[in-house]
Amino acid sequence: YGSDKPDLRFGLKITDVTEIAKNCEFNVFKEVVKSGGSVRCINPEKEFSRNEIDAYISFSQELGAKGMAWMKFENGSLESNIAKYFSKEQIKQLIEKTKIKNGYLFFIADKPKKTFEILGKLRLKLRDDLKLVKSEEFKFCWVKDFPLFAWNEEENKWEPEHHMFTNPKEEYITDFEKRPGEVIGDLWDLVLNGIELGSGSIRVTKPELQKRIMKFIGLDETEANKRFGFLLEAYKYGAPIHGGMGLGIDRLTALMSGINDIREVIAFPKNKAAQCPMDECPSDITEKQFKELHIKTEIVKK
Repeated sequence: YGSDKPDLRFGLKITDVTEIAKNCEFNVFKEVVKSGGSVRCINPEKEFSRNEIDAYISFSQELGAKGMAWMKFENGSLESNIAKYFSKEQIKQLIEKTKIKNGYLFFIADKPKKTFEILGKLRLKLRDDLKLVKSEEFKFCWVKDFPLFAWNEEENKWEPEHHMFTNPKEEYITDFEKRPGEVIGDLWDLVLNGIELGSGSIRVTKPELQKRIMKFIGLDETEANKRFGFLLEAYKYGAPIHGGMGLGIDRLTALMSGINDIREVIAFPKNKAAQCPMDECPSDITEKQFKELHIKTEIVKK
C-alpha cells in the first residue's frame, strides 16, 4: 500500500516487478535495479487522457520521482512508448504478475523506500480523483511487526523507526547490533481509513538492553546518563514487562462525523496561532510574574 497506515477501503495494491524489469532493455529501469533500487507499479482500472497521465507524471515528480512510466492494457497486451523495450515474454510476465485486465500500469523506479512513498501518495490521489471510496465506510486494521531501526541516509547512521524505548522481539535481543536491518520491534498501530488512531509498544525494562540500544544509535554512556539516567536507574530496581497505547478519540470522532479537521470536534480548540478564540489565551502576564520567574524582556530595536 506504500504506507504504514493503509486505507483498505479500496484496492490499487502496489506490485513489485523488479525481477521482470531488471532483464528488460529500458535503461532507466535497468540502472535503478543495478544500483539496488526497485521497480513497482499500480493498476488504476480506468481510461485516462494524455493530459491526465501527464498530470500524474508531474504529481509524481513533485513528490521526488524522476518520472512515472506507464503502459496501457489493450488487445490483450501492454502498449506504450516503453513497451518496445520489453520482450513478448516479459510483457506476458507483467500481465500475469499484475493481473491487469484493463486500464493502465503506472510505474515508479527508485530506491525501495522512496518508490513505496511515491506510489503510496499516488495511490491516495487516484482514490480521491476516481472517487473509489464511500465516506460512510469504515475499515480498521492493526499494523504490527514494524522494523525497530531505520537507516538515515543523510546522517549515515541507524536510528529508531519509532522510538528507542521499544523492546525488540525476543529472537533479536542477543545480536541486534549485527543485523539492525532485520530487527522487528514489539510495537503496533491501529489504523482506520488510512488514519493512525493509536500507536503502542512493549517497552524496554532491562537497563543493560536499554543502554545497548542507546549506544547503537549514537548515545554514549555520558549522554545517555545525562538525558535518561533517571530511567536507567529506576529499572535497576526491577520493573514488570509493560506496554500500552493511546487512542485519538478526537480523530475517531471526526472520522465518524465525516470531518477532516479535528478542531471541529474539540470543545475548545486552539487556532493555528495556538490561541483560544473563546477565552483569548494565552493572556499577557504581569511585571510581578516576570520578576517572580526571573524573566527579563527587552524590545529589540529595528
